[in-house]
Amino acid sequence: MFRYMPFILLAVIGICVSIESVMPFMVKQGLYALSLTIQSVISMLLPFIIFGLLFKATVKLSGNATRIIGITFLLVCGSNFLTTFLCQGLGIWAYGLDLTLLKLPQTGAGITGLWTLTLPKLIANDHAMFGGILTGIIVAKKWPHQGILLSQNIECALNRVLRGIVYIIPLFVAGFVVKLQNDGVMGTILKDYGMIFSIIALAQFSYITLAYFLLHRGNLGTFCPHIRSMLPASISGFSTMSSAASLPLLIIGAEQHARSKEIIHAVIPATINIHLVGDCIAIPVLAYAILKSFGMPEPSLLQYTVFTLYFILAKFSVAAIPGGGIIVMTPILDAHLGFTAEMLSLITALYILFDPVITSANVFGNGAFAKLADRVFSDGKSQHTAA
Repeated sequence: MFRYMPFILLAVIGICVSIESVMPFMVKQGLYALSLTIQSVISMLLPFIIFGLLFKATVKLSGNATRIIGITFLLVCGSNFLTTFLCQGLGIWAYGLDLTLLKLPQTGAGITGLWTLTLPKLIANDHAMFGGILTGIIVAKKWPHQGILLSQNIECALNRVLRGIVYIIPLFVAGFVVKLQNDGVMGTILKDYGMIFSIIALAQFSYITLAYFLLHRGNLGTFCPHIRSMLPASISGFSTMSSAASLPLLIIGAEQHARSKEIIHAVIPATINIHLVGDCIAIPVLAYAILKSFGMPEPSLLQYTVFTLYFILAKFSVAAIPGGGIIVMTPILDAHLGFTAEMLSLITALYILFDPVITSANVFGNGAFAKLADRVFSDGKSQHTAA
């Protein structure tokens, strides 16, 4: 089913957009409630999935786990910094455009779920992440044989869970698409913010596609299938506005083209909410556009560099919720780019309006990052073995 997931998801989105206007309001509420229920189930299971993946990967990687974690952290910081810093050029270009008509978006009345089912989240994702790594290291050192057997059992159980989640993703997506269409978000994006939306979307997906192309060293025979395998996760990110909810599809897609599945299982859960290429492009461009709209001066190179450093640090505290990427950035925009309260309100509203595309780019970019990590660690392991 995974092979046909992009077509299934596109069909679901197309059907929901086409028939939303004639759909009974109660049906819309029911679909949205179903999506929220599935989201609640995934959110409850996600810490256990993260713990299991990282435990299994750490046990199998054994002595290399600490090195992999440290290098992954440096790669995340480097990728986020490079993307944000390079975006200054795009921001300067956007600053030169006529964007004086930017204003707070107006959308329709939102729908609410027909029912509410909120399952408890027994453990935070970050606790599960560190717990899986530490437990894996301890078990691998003290009980290596038992650890291998346990990791194999965990792998079998996780495969069943991840495959099961894939089957309910179309239903998950349908409710959120109906809500976006009903609330007028899609129409507002295309009608009132088409130019700035196009700039951001084109920059995001061109940059990430180039990264995939370079990682495959220009080999179209491996590049095209890899891009195709990332589409289900990227489409899921667009419709659900949640990188974490797209984690199962992202892992399944990334491991199809990996040298080491253990690396994929270790890197993706650990970086899903901190490696955010979509944010690193969208927020600077929106910031420059809003500065121009309010007649504020263009940031100097030093001012933007300082902003970039704080921006990268703040990425490690992003909340895993729709709009979470901008919430932690408002103090930095205020302190280092001189944003007023009205400007902060505008960038928050625009970010949330563009969140489907931003999240889709984040997920798509995480697939490229997983490929980079897989290559770095696999090449390093090969050199170590040869030595």
